[in-house]
Amino acid sequence: MGRWENGDRVPRPYHRQALCELFGKNAEEFGLMQASSLPVTPEIAQPDPPIPLSNQASSELLQEDWGEAPYIVNLYGRDGECVELEQWIGDQHCQMVAILGMGGVGKTALVAFVAARMKHVFEFVFWRSLQNALPLEHFLKQCIQFVSDQQRLELPKEVDAQISILIHYLRNHRCLLVLDNFESVLQAGQRAGQYREGYAAYGKLLQRVGEAQQQSCLLLTSREKPKEVAHLEGKKSPVRSLHLSGLQREAGQHMLQDKGLFGSEEQWLALVERYSGNPLALQVVSEPIQEVFEGNIAQFLQEQAIAFGDINDLLDQQFHRLSEQEREIMYWLAIEREATSLEGLRENLVYPMSIGTQLEALASLRRRSLIETRGTAQFQFTLQPAIMEYVTTSLFQRASREFDTESPEVWVNFALSKAQAKDYVRESQVRLLLAPVAQRLLARLGKEGIEQKLRDMLTKQRRVHAQLPGYLVGNILNLLTYLHCDLRGFDFSHLVVRQAYLQDVMLPEVNFAYTRFIASIFTNTSGSVLAVTCSPQGNLLAAGTTTGEIWMYDTPGGIPRLTCHGHTDGVWSLAFSPDGSLLASSSDDHTVRLWDSHSGHCLRILQDHTNRVRAIAFSPDGRTLASGSDDQTIRLWDVSTGNCLTTLHGHSSRVWSVSFSPDGNLLASGSTDQTVRLWDTRTGSCLATLRGHTSWIRSVAFHLNENILASGSDDQTIRLWDISTGNCLTTLHGHTSRVWSVAFRPASDIVGSSSEDQTIRLWNIHTGRCLLILQGHTRGVRSIAFTPDGAMLASGGDDQAIRSWDVTTGHCLQTLQGYTNRVWSIAFRSDGSTLASGSENSIIRLWDVKTGQCLKTLQDRSHGVLVVAWSPHGFTFASGGQDQTIRLWDGNTGRSLKILHGHTNWVRAVTFSPNGDTLASGSEDQTVRLWDSNATSCRCILQGHTSWVRSVAFSPDGTMLASGADDQMVRLWDTKGGCCLNILQGHTNRVRSIAVSYTHLKLPTIYSV
Repeated sequence: MGRWENGDRVPRPYHRQALCELFGKNAEEFGLMQASSLPVTPEIAQPDPPIPLSNQASSELLQEDWGEAPYIVNLYGRDGECVELEQWIGDQHCQMVAILGMGGVGKTALVAFVAARMKHVFEFVFWRSLQNALPLEHFLKQCIQFVSDQQRLELPKEVDAQISILIHYLRNHRCLLVLDNFESVLQAGQRAGQYREGYAAYGKLLQRVGEAQQQSCLLLTSREKPKEVAHLEGKKSPVRSLHLSGLQREAGQHMLQDKGLFGSEEQWLALVERYSGNPLALQVVSEPIQEVFEGNIAQFLQEQAIAFGDINDLLDQQFHRLSEQEREIMYWLAIEREATSLEGLRENLVYPMSIGTQLEALASLRRRSLIETRGTAQFQFTLQPAIMEYVTTSLFQRASREFDTESPEVWVNFALSKAQAKDYVRESQVRLLLAPVAQRLLARLGKEGIEQKLRDMLTKQRRVHAQLPGYLVGNILNLLTYLHCDLRGFDFSHLVVRQAYLQDVMLPEVNFAYTRFIASIFTNTSGSVLAVTCSPQGNLLAAGTTTGEIWMYDTPGGIPRLTCHGHTDGVWSLAFSPDGSLLASSSDDHTVRLWDSHSGHCLRILQDHTNRVRAIAFSPDGRTLASGSDDQTIRLWDVSTGNCLTTLHGHSSRVWSVSFSPDGNLLASGSTDQTVRLWDTRTGSCLATLRGHTSWIRSVAFHLNENILASGSDDQTIRLWDISTGNCLTTLHGHTSRVWSVAFRPASDIVGSSSEDQTIRLWNIHTGRCLLILQGHTRGVRSIAFTPDGAMLASGGDDQAIRSWDVTTGHCLQTLQGYTNRVWSIAFRSDGSTLASGSENSIIRLWDVKTGQCLKTLQDRSHGVLVVAWSPHGFTFASGGQDQTIRLWDGNTGRSLKILHGHTNWVRAVTFSPNGDTLASGSEDQTVRLWDSNATSCRCILQGHTSWVRSVAFSPDGTMLASGADDQMVRLWDTKGGCCLNILQGHTNRVRSIAVSYTHLKLPTIYSV
């Protein structure tokens, strides 16, 4: 504190956190943030020569991601181990060190303490816990992005190649990596050092990090020694292991000095030795000594004859001493996997527990050293890793045993996975609770036996406890979906379903009549998400979709609140009024609507625009609404009356985005004319035109506190502008496709951007450095919005998903997945026996026309199928997609035979010639292409349309091709020479479909709509 006050240095991260929690302020308010910048790391190519090792990295270059590392205040009896570790890491430059020891012995505390002391000799510090069995691919992705300073976004699919990239950065930068709880990826019950199924690649990581010549260090903690460490370690090797034994008597006594225990030195020695000096065991046992024996160690030693060789023996005894309420809390903390609030624990309970009883139980558990407190004011609770593992194992073993009993209490009282948990927490719950139960039941009963037992349980529940708000039915549904069971015919009627996760679950012929759903998640019929916004109070999230619906959710939790119906086409923009009472929406149906955000009722429709309305924004005082349209105008509306106050002219093309300045005196607009305009909202005059982007501008946003405007463009960049001068301050590069949305994080120097490249990036506006890349969407990300406190970010995209993100960690907290039933294209096979369909959820289905059964389901989300067409011969069909390719498929096997590349935008139309030798395709790139169906080369490019080509059709003899487009034209082409034979005009809007036939005189007739 003294050095901070004197201006010598800022406190370390742990101290910063403690100060922020103590005083309820953020780091910026304390002046604790340090600007830093890192050199861009080159892409990996051939291994570079080793860089000479340095014992001191520049503090200005230090980047820290401590993940789940604990904050260590006191470390008892580990001075020697600290010195040895620091020598290995600092002086001897060891590349990999394993700290080994039984659970609770203090491995994590030791590493956290040493890492905090030595962090300034490194450029990067990266800590991850494997307690929830983090897959290696996730670790590598997070780690590489961090040590590459967010420069490595695209990674190869092969794990070996990803490890090579990581080693490249470990060679060129001094990095400290920590893998805590490594035993979580090792196989229990097998020979020590063997890996769990699906985690063997961690062994490759250890092998290569230990063998490669590099200047970094990987620390890992584990109860078992990985076999790679055993093979590589040695006294002169850069790979070492440190076995952590128990504490000595003095250290153990010092650690328990405030527990109220007393005894002679010999008695203290006997107590410490009885529990092998295990710090956790000593803390746990101190409670019964104090409570039962009034702190008298001698009396405890005399009565307790059992010597515990394993902490699990002690935990067994302690767990059985707990009250029913205490055990219930322990189980729920194991299920939650993360620190949980008092209120969160109460909400989980099937049978309510009074606040007094709950507080007493928590206080008792804390006295027993079985739970830990976290967070501001210490009002969040969690379990130490060794205890969490014990309770988790106890829970799934009990669930497995009770499955066959008449009273499956665990199934009723506890959720084996929670539908509304954060995505990564729910994945851990499935992996560590639901999956072990399922595997045990499969081994004992088989899949059919499980299904029959579950049907019997549902019948009994409906007869005896139909409306009990427990977890039995939700657990049954989650187990069935985990086992990929066919749910047809299952009867959940008249039952309570709690915490069932049913996103992407097919539910045909499932009986949910009179079913009550609590905290369950379904797939919404929302379509692609074009816009998202958060209410000023942070309690609502709204999403606009291609179907014209607006979905509103409670936050946090993601529970659907209401749906606003009224728009007849896609909703491109949403905005809450400053007081949160109104929601405004704009649509392709040329209208703006004002909604009551509490009831969802439409209050007013604003209809003066003559084309699609792409953007809306409320003025800071909430009295004025601005809208931007494809009619090239911006309109300012009186919110109270709905009257148009003024129309701003100046843009020469579509207006995609509008934003008010914080004082409301300026309005910024972005357009497809590649300019940003600044308008005086009082006079309506254009004050400035900002030029610099080289393509369409999709989004603009003002910073709330600084004189800065951000703009995002199809040229793949974000530009930051000085509003007072109109100068471009900096251009942010990194996205690999068009930038759809930009937004400033409240009260910070961070701007977020989303792109068609499926990513969200967070940037420092002063340094221009990309701080974080958020990945998870599988299609373009159309819109982003920060919550008012800046802690979370919401995003929506063409994958029909709404995601919420933790801005600090980059974790995806929740995914609200939607789908629509829209079928883009259908086509009959030439013999009429089979029908192919391509739908908005990227699925191609093949149907038996006679029976109506689905013969085969094909899905490639990266393709994004838009159209399908059968070859006249065989069982081959073609599809065109959003990935700009045409794919040829084998209808018998479902395999993709060929991928045709060439188009530069979505492929909207495909068709085969009558003889099957030629394939024609039409695209949003305004071209028609002719392909040899037996090869992958493009035979001819037909150019002439000036907008999207939506349909193509061959004449019956194959000599002529017709194409229809958004330019309102039908063109006829010679398929041999590629020349345009004729242009048919007459349509006054887009031509969506065409067909060619012969009359009785053998003359071609063209039908177009």
